[in-house]
Amino acid sequence: MTADNREKLAVQDWPGRADVVIVGGGIVGCAAAMFLSRYKATVVMVEQATDLAMGTTKANSGIIHAGFDAPPGSMKARMNVRGNRLYHELQPALKYEVNFLGSLVVAKSDDDLKTLEGLLDRGRQNGVPDITIIDRERVLSREPNLSRDVRAGLWAPTAGVIWPFGAALAMAENAVRNGVKVFTGCRLEGFMLDRRKICGVRTNKGDIACKLVINAAGRWADEVSRWAGDDSFSITPRRGEYILFDKSVGSLVNSVLFPTPTKVSKGILVSPTVHGNIFIGPNAENITDKDDLSTTAPGMEEIISGARKLIPDLPLAAAITQFVGLRPVASGDDFIIGPSALVGGLVQAAGIQSPGLASAPAIGELVSEIAAERLGLVRKPGYVEENPDRPAFAELDSRQRQELIARNPLYGRIICRCETVSEGEIVAAIHSPVGARTVDGVKRRTRAGMGRCQGGFCGPRVVGILARELGLPLDAIVKEGPGSQLFFARQTLRGGESHE
Repeated sequence: MTADNREKLAVQDWPGRADVVIVGGGIVGCAAAMFLSRYKATVVMVEQATDLAMGTTKANSGIIHAGFDAPPGSMKARMNVRGNRLYHELQPALKYEVNFLGSLVVAKSDDDLKTLEGLLDRGRQNGVPDITIIDRERVLSREPNLSRDVRAGLWAPTAGVIWPFGAALAMAENAVRNGVKVFTGCRLEGFMLDRRKICGVRTNKGDIACKLVINAAGRWADEVSRWAGDDSFSITPRRGEYILFDKSVGSLVNSVLFPTPTKVSKGILVSPTVHGNIFIGPNAENITDKDDLSTTAPGMEEIISGARKLIPDLPLAAAITQFVGLRPVASGDDFIIGPSALVGGLVQAAGIQSPGLASAPAIGELVSEIAAERLGLVRKPGYVEENPDRPAFAELDSRQRQELIARNPLYGRIICRCETVSEGEIVAAIHSPVGARTVDGVKRRTRAGMGRCQGGFCGPRVVGILARELGLPLDAIVKEGPGSQLFFARQTLRGGESHE
């Protein structure tokens, strides 16, 4: 099937009308789609990038905060604690990768100890369960590689680490299984308005008449809101830089380690990932360019210096890569969640900075309840709660692998040697409800290309599988977005010579 034919099929499937349009396919938009799919309603989610969760969700700390940091009574506090609980409750059905390994805020001075007492009181007011201050000996028994000048730690056992993209995808796929339509590469271009009330959206793929829009556009949420006629807030991108380390040093820390926080940031932390790596970061720098994802030499020095205050013997030789995340900071600093006071039919889910990942399920639940109340929606029968199992070949024992290969021989061919990812997993990722369409889309869903060689071996093989499964030529397969092809068609030059 050619790209043109595939585009025609997408256009034919285009919904001319919906009850709700969700703008933004990050984890907040995906959570809103999942909770809305429990109601009798036509729901469409549009995302301008080539895949879901490509903005703030893609590059962040991946931490499910316990909920002790935000001021009591704030939207951040309410959503964080509820979101943490929902991550615990939803995981058995949605099957996202998460590890509730707890977090420690490390105190080294008298002032730090006072800060811990304040955080403990705040956490208890917010309803964080089982939070406590532990002494130096207990801290070091949990974290033997921690700096020896530690004096105490705030222990929050309900905190954890998660694969943010995987969680967003799990929610989106559950939403699609329950009737939601998702369109990527779909850029919002404006609204249809009737007397300051939204009656539709305009996109590069077509118009959709609708009754209500949920603005979950991340760092672009202020611009989306202004297009509709609500200029009540602004978004400032806050850059955070990170360094990711190889799995060979993954046992260096056992829980999420924080220094005592400042007003601007939770500080440079050291944390495991759900896949067995560790990372350090982020710093916090307010910038003006909402697309600036560049790492900087001063930023790297800052996060290395900060991380060494927690783990002095930092194994920098095991660093794999550096990356940047941009957090959308609202002008009032708290989350902006609820109906717009200026435009009818617009529900805001904006300014979702930290602890936005931890809060996402609760935010999705809240905005879906607002939409249901405003539109008079009722719950639908036959809602499918569970996502099907998707085997990860690397995590199976020998007997399980042989049984899987017997059912589908594609699982017997390893494409990514670093992460032990099979062809069967890649094919399943391509044909899932929100399937991979790019090399990096496969990488995010299966980890093919995330290992030490960073795709040097498996990259060309993934291109071939995508081309075969999608019915496209090799030169139509891109790494991520337009113009990122890895192969190009043979060109005929004057004189009859050919050139790759």
